Amino acid sequence: MKPLLLTGEELNIDQVLEVVRGRTVALSPEAFPKIERARKAVETLVAEGRVVYGITTGFGHFKDRIIPAAQVRQLQENLVRSHAVGVGDELPEEVVRAMLLVRANTLAKGFSGARAEVIQLMLDCLNHGIHPCIPSQGSLGASGDLAPLAHLALVLLGEGEARVEGAKMGGLDALNTANLKPIQLEAKEGLAVLNGTTLMVGWGSLLVRRAINIALTADIVACLTLEALHGTDRAYDPRVHAVRPHPRQIECAAFLCQLIDSSQFLRGDDPLNVQDPYTLRCVPQVHGAVRDAIAYARWVMDIELNAVNDNPIIFVDEDTEKIDVISAGNFHGEPIAFAMDYMKLGLTDLGNMSERRIARLVDADCNHDILPMFLTENGGLESGFMIAQYTAAALANENKVFAHPASADSIPSSANTEDHVSMGATSARHLAQVVKNTETIIAIELLSAAQGIDFRRKRMQKPDARLGEGTSVAFNLLRENVPFLDHDVYLAPHIEAARQLVASGELKEAVEAALNIDT
Repeated sequence: MKPLLLTGEELNIDQVLEVVRGRTVALSPEAFPKIERARKAVETLVAEGRVVYGITTGFGHFKDRIIPAAQVRQLQENLVRSHAVGVGDELPEEVVRAMLLVRANTLAKGFSGARAEVIQLMLDCLNHGIHPCIPSQGSLGASGDLAPLAHLALVLLGEGEARVEGAKMGGLDALNTANLKPIQLEAKEGLAVLNGTTLMVGWGSLLVRRAINIALTADIVACLTLEALHGTDRAYDPRVHAVRPHPRQIECAAFLCQLIDSSQFLRGDDPLNVQDPYTLRCVPQVHGAVRDAIAYARWVMDIELNAVNDNPIIFVDEDTEKIDVISAGNFHGEPIAFAMDYMKLGLTDLGNMSERRIARLVDADCNHDILPMFLTENGGLESGFMIAQYTAAALANENKVFAHPASADSIPSSANTEDHVSMGATSARHLAQVVKNTETIIAIELLSAAQGIDFRRKRMQKPDARLGEGTSVAFNLLRENVPFLDHDVYLAPHIEAARQLVASGELKEAVEAALNIDT
C-alpha cells in the first residue's frame, strides 16, 4: 500500500484500520500551508503579548493567570507532565496507533497552531512502531482525553514510556531505536496535542468496524439456528418489511433471505405451527435496529475523525491575515459518548437475542424435541452443550451491566470550571468489553447451531440435506475448524476457535464472497 496522506479532511474508519495494521502515513503537501499559517498566528500572539487562553494564560481554573513570554515553553511542558495521571491497564497497541493517527490528522487541519515537526514526530512513531504506554483510565471526555494524550505527548518529549516490538522502555530510548529526536514544545503545542477527543474517536472507530462485522455475523448465525430449529422464513418476506419501512430492517430481512435461499431445512406452511418465537421471527426488527445504532456511530466517527476538537481554535483570515482566537467547547466528547453508549445498548441486545436462541437450541422441551436435550444423545452420562449456554448467559449479563450509559453521568472538575463532562472514554472502554463478549456469545450460538444441523441431518436421514446459500458456507467453514461433537470434550478451545472465526471477520467475509456482496 502507498502511504496514507493526511490532509485533515478525508480520514475514515477503514483507513484507521489500515494504519493500525501497519500502513505507513505521511503529511500531504496540501496540509503544510494551513499548518504554517496557524503556527505563524500563534507566534504573532506571543510576540504581541496578547492574552489568549492556554498560550499566554494558565489552564482550567488558572485561566486568569498571565504567563510571561519567556515561560510559554515551560508552560506547555508542565501541562504535559502534570496531566499524565492515567491509571489502569495499558491501552492495546491498536488503540495507541489509532490515537497517534487521529491526533496527527486533527492537527493537520491547521486550526491548532502546532508545528509540522510535532505532527511529523507522531507519524514517525507510527511508521517505526513506537507506541507510547497509555493507561486506559483517567479521561473525563472533556476537556478532551487529557490524561491519555498527556502520556502520548510525554514520549514526544523523550519522557514517559513506550513499547517497541512489545518491549517496554523509556520514551527517549524508544525514540533512539529509530534515530528520532525528542521535540521541545513551543507555545500552544502541548495543549494542541492534549485537548481533543482522540482516545474516544480512535478507539471508537475500531469498535465500529468490529460491530459491523458482529451485526452481519449475527444475521448469518441466526439463520443457521433457524434451520437447526426447523423454522420458517415467512416472517422475512419483503412485503412485511416494506410496510414498516425502516431501511436497515428491510436490508437485514433481504440479507436473511439471501442466506437461507434454497435451504431444505426450513418449515413450509404448517397450520399447527404458524409462527416461530420472537428470537427467530423478529430478527429483522431487532438486528435491523442494532444496525441503526452502528450506522449512527459510524456517522459520528466519520465526522469526528476530521474535526477540529482543540481549544482554543485559531482562525486566520486568508485575505486580511487577521487573527481571531475563540475559546469554545469542541473538545467535549458528548457526540461520541452518546454514539458509543447507543452502540453498547444495541450490541447488548444482539447478545441477548443470541443467548436466547442458544437456550432454545439446547432445550428439547423448548424446541419440541426437534433436537436432543443439550445437543447430546447421551444425556445424563454427558452434559453436552449445557454449560456453554451458561457462559453465554454470564456474558449477556455482564453486557447488561456495561450497557448503562456512561454519558448519563457528569462529575465537575477543575474547581467547577469544567462543570460538565462526557465520560466518553468510559463509554469506549465498556464498549470494547461488550464487543468482545458479544463476539463470544455469537460464537457459542454458531457452535450450537452447527451441532443442531448435524442432528437434524441424522433425524431427517438426509446426510446431504442442503443448507441455505449463505449458511452452508458458514457451516462448512466452522466444520473445517471444529468437528461434530459426539461425546463430551474439553469445549473451551472449540469456543475459542469459533470466536476467532467470528471476531476476525473470516466467517462473514466467506459468506459475503459466496453471495457476491460487499459491506
